[in-house]
Amino acid sequence: MSFADLYQFTPRHNGASVLNNILPVLPGNIRSMIAALAHFIIDKLEEIRFRQGRPLVLGLSDNDVFITVDGRPTHEAREAYCVTPIDMERLIQLISNSSFYAIEEELKNGFITLPGGHRVGITGKALLDGGKIRTLKYLSSCNIRISRAITGVASKLLPHLLDNGRGEFFHTILVSPPCCGKTTMLRDLIRQLSNGIPELGLSGLTLGVVDERSEIAGCYKGVPQLDVGIRTDVLDGCPKAEGMMMLLRSMNPHVIAVDEIGRGEDVSALEEVLNAGVKVLATAHGKNLAELAERPALGRIIRLKMIERFVILGRSRGVGTVEDIIDGKTMRTLGVKKC
Repeated sequence: MSFADLYQFTPRHNGASVLNNILPVLPGNIRSMIAALAHFIIDKLEEIRFRQGRPLVLGLSDNDVFITVDGRPTHEAREAYCVTPIDMERLIQLISNSSFYAIEEELKNGFITLPGGHRVGITGKALLDGGKIRTLKYLSSCNIRISRAITGVASKLLPHLLDNGRGEFFHTILVSPPCCGKTTMLRDLIRQLSNGIPELGLSGLTLGVVDERSEIAGCYKGVPQLDVGIRTDVLDGCPKAEGMMMLLRSMNPHVIAVDEIGRGEDVSALEEVLNAGVKVLATAHGKNLAELAERPALGRIIRLKMIERFVILGRSRGVGTVEDIIDGKTMRTLGVKKC
């Protein structure tokens, strides 16, 4: 299965509306170039990359292109508009609302979240304090990552993550290499579990989400900008291990969801959640279950059969292909044809 082929989904935003939160932070000349792009280009736009003294690059869903002064996409670097120091200075002014101090704390993490859940990754010279990054200066590159919520991608997967006999959600980990759609799938699973699925006999569940890098809910000033459901509470910018413990103690969730577990402290916190009787929904980097099992912390919860479903995602038929679903208790495949 893949998002494009087998899931019937509807993007929450079309290309034009997605740009409503992007255009205001672009320098005027570049804003005009982007606004002049054809709609089919805007619909595929995923990134806008600024590198001082080098061509402005548009990351599309299928390739990268440069852009000319008059807003035409081109594959020729010599025709491309090059980002100037003034462009970079103006971009930072607009992103920070002319207050660099206001974004200094976020710069420690290397990114800033915009309204709409879009993220701006930033690089430059790191200033250290006690061996830790205090802030960045001489900012030389920015990558605006455009966030598009896609609803419905988990609809055909969800029935295989529910225990119909007990009316409960299975402890689940989504496994995939980078750029295979696991965060998109995670977000839609959260949304549907939170809202409830009457046709599957599932009432809405209270979910707690630890969104360490603001990628799941895309919070802006603490408020989710992406649809994560009506019964979902989000801890934004919080380390996963601490966040899981906070949610467990204070929010009484039915399910705790996190992205990209892997460190020992993350897995230890996950075990605490499991032992407390709260359901777990998480993602992890890996090509397959065998690769995951080689990592000491994750290998432990696999061997102890604590997770009930492993969903392997890939790109064999496009981003978001469900390559396999594995029963964590028997370690047998359930087969992707079932979904």
